[in-house]
Amino acid sequence: MNRYEFLIRFSIVNNKKPSKIRQYLLQNSTNINYCSLLSKLNFSSEQIDQFYQYDITKIVNWLEQDNHFLITYNDFQYPLQLTQISSPPLLLFGIGNADLLSTPQIAMVGSRTFSEYGAQWARYFARELAINGLTITSGLALGIDAICHRGTLEVSGKTIAVLGSGLANITPRTNYHLARDILATDGVIISEFLPNEVAKPQHFPRRNRIISGLSLGTFVIEASEKSGSLITARYALEQNRDVFALPGDIGNENSEGTHWLIKQGAYLVSKPIDILEHYASSLVWVKQKIETQHLSNSTIIHPDIFALLNKDPIPIDTIADKTDQSVTDIAIKLIELELAGLIKSINGGYIRHK
Repeated sequence: MNRYEFLIRFSIVNNKKPSKIRQYLLQNSTNINYCSLLSKLNFSSEQIDQFYQYDITKIVNWLEQDNHFLITYNDFQYPLQLTQISSPPLLLFGIGNADLLSTPQIAMVGSRTFSEYGAQWARYFARELAINGLTITSGLALGIDAICHRGTLEVSGKTIAVLGSGLANITPRTNYHLARDILATDGVIISEFLPNEVAKPQHFPRRNRIISGLSLGTFVIEASEKSGSLITARYALEQNRDVFALPGDIGNENSEGTHWLIKQGAYLVSKPIDILEHYASSLVWVKQKIETQHLSNSTIIHPDIFALLNKDPIPIDTIADKTDQSVTDIAIKLIELELAGLIKSINGGYIRHK
């Protein structure tokens, strides 16, 4: 019996204690005798029956499909960020680019029921942060999560979706096409649940700890006081990770959660550079830009773009159309202009800095 089969079988046993397994795997990374390990777990006869009687054929067949993978807790591919949380998953099933799991990530989460304000800024921030080197991690849920994934894909950014179901049961089904598009653009979808596991309410808090655990910080776009996004933020705090929140309309119920987070000490975010500066050491080129923000007023970079801007906000799509350039190229140049202090973003568009 190899490590993978042992951990798959272990995962289905009731009332197990994963902490013992994690400790053992760390102390004995090679030449592990799994029969001996099983005896050390002091399983009851019922647990032993569960362990041996489980048929793993379907899981083996699932793993044999293209781009499907399984990473276990002591594999070298297991993301370092995730090893640092209190209850890292023993197994990570995945489809797609496993290397993304070890890239600098920002978790972007929010309510399933969202306002136009939340949708607009979720898309905008996802695009800007992705363009600047952060992988966008979220839960493939309806609402803000899906918008963040989509915004990332629009600028050919990288995104990770963490599910509360097995990967053979993409949930919600309405986001199946989004999942397909994530995989088509070198993204990755992961879950700690066995591939055929269906979504259950108790799975989603467990899913949320992985979203925050993979990430440098968690950015809550829009959330009510009872939103599951606040669970993700709480996990981030417990994991000693940063929490960012977008302020919203005081009359919007979906801003009550983000305002509460800000009162508790979350970083108030009003523009992408607030997060990018926070992680400047992780994004080397951003750090270099910040350190050289001494351009004189007579030095205008990207004059064709700067000439279009005035006191009225102009969306990035409009700028791209008028300059006959791609949205990706324009977004990079806008960030450079913003870092130089020449322009600023406001209301979903850009204006000259006064």
